[in-house]
Amino acid sequence: EAGSEDIDILPNGLAFISSGLKYPGLKSFAPDKPGEIFLMDLNEDNPRAVEMRISRGFDLASFNPHGISTYVD
Repeated sequence: EAGSEDIDILPNGLAFISSGLKYPGLKSFAPDKPGEIFLMDLNEDNPRAVEMRISRGFDLASFNPHGISTYVD
């Protein structure tokens, strides 16, 4: 709905997508909605993005993700 900003795909086919970037001069499709992180399993026949739950205590109101990266240990 607000557009994705970045995506990082793990070797196992899981994709993490950041969404909801708000930046001066950049049109926002959902200016009052906080940013989100989605998970998509690209191994599925019909993959779909699923919103990830963010832990309590995190300031969701000001969440404005710009980029995403993962670290595999």
